[in-house]
Amino acid sequence: MTKDRALFEKADTWLQENRKVALATVIETWGSSPRPVGSHLVVSEEGDFLGSVSGGCVESAVIDSAMKVIRTGEPRTLEFTVADERAWEVGLSCGGSIRLLVELLSPTAVDSRRTAESQRPHSTAFITRLNDGVWTQLTPAGFKGDLSLNPGQKSEAATLLESNRSGISTDQSLFIKTCTPPPRLILVGAVHIAQALAPMAETAGFEVTLVDPRRGFATETRFPDTDLQLEWPDKALPKLLPDSMTAIVTLSHDPKIDDPALKAALDSNAFYIGALGSQRTHSKRIDRLTEAGLTSALHRIHAPVGLDLGGRSPAEIAVSIIAEIIRAFYQREQ
Repeated sequence: MTKDRALFEKADTWLQENRKVALATVIETWGSSPRPVGSHLVVSEEGDFLGSVSGGCVESAVIDSAMKVIRTGEPRTLEFTVADERAWEVGLSCGGSIRLLVELLSPTAVDSRRTAESQRPHSTAFITRLNDGVWTQLTPAGFKGDLSLNPGQKSEAATLLESNRSGISTDQSLFIKTCTPPPRLILVGAVHIAQALAPMAETAGFEVTLVDPRRGFATETRFPDTDLQLEWPDKALPKLLPDSMTAIVTLSHDPKIDDPALKAALDSNAFYIGALGSQRTHSKRIDRLTEAGLTSALHRIHAPVGLDLGGRSPAEIAVSIIAEIIRAFYQREQ
C-alpha cells in the first residue's frame, strides 16, 4: 500500500504554482532494500520533497540529482551500492543496492498518474524509456502516449500489468510501473471503534467508506473526511462494487444492519470480511446466515474480528482490526 496519490497531488500543487518538479523512482533493487521497486520521491525546484526511495541519506544525493534534472530537463539514472559496514548509515540494510530513474514531471504525466490511481478496478502500466524519459501508458483500452513499443515490449508490459508488478524490461531500455488503485475498507456501523479505525485505515493507505442508515450516528462531526453512505447495507454495498482490493468489516452489533452487510460481502470478491462480536455472538450469527442459505461461504468471515492483541478500548480494537486486514492484504498475493 502506497501514498502515491498524495505524492502526485502534491506534485500537481507545485506545478500549478509554476514550480518545476522532478520525480525519482526506484527501478531496480539488489539485496535488501528498505523501499520496493516503484517507490517514488518528488522534488520541487526549491528543494521541497515528498516520498522516499531509501529511508536514509541516499535521499540527499537523489535530491541533488533531481535539482540537476530540473535545470537541464534531461533524465538520469542513479545507482547506489553500499558496503555492509555503511548500510545502516544510508538506509540500505545488509549492503543492498538500488537503481533509480530521475525525470522531469510534466502536468500531463501528473494528471495521468492521478487518474490511474482512481480508476477502480483497473490497473494502469506506465512505460518510460530510460534514456530520454518518453513514456506511454497501458490501460484495458490499450496503449496511449508518445512512446512506440515493439511486440515483445508490449507483451512484457502486459504481463507485468496483469501480475501487478513493476520492473525493468528484458532489454534494459524501459521501466514499467504498474499503478493499482488503493485498497478500500468498507465499515458497516458508525460506532466508537469505527471512529478510531477509519483514520487508522486512511493512514495505512486505504480508501474508507462508512455505511450506516442511522443518521444520528453517521455524521460528519463524528467522521470528518470519511465517505458516508447513509443507506442500509444491502442497498449500499452492491452500489460500491466491492472487489478483490476491498475489505469489509461489520461493527454495529445489530443483526438488522450487520447480517445484510455480511450477505452482500459474501457475494463479492472482497479479500477480507470481518465481523465484530464474541465467539458466542458469532455462533448465533452463523446460525442466522446458515438459515439464509449461505453455508458454503461462511468460512470467509473473520470473527471475532482482528488479531488477538489483548486490547479492550475502541482504539486498541481498531489496531487489531487494521493489523489483521493488512496481513490478509499481503497474504492474498501468496
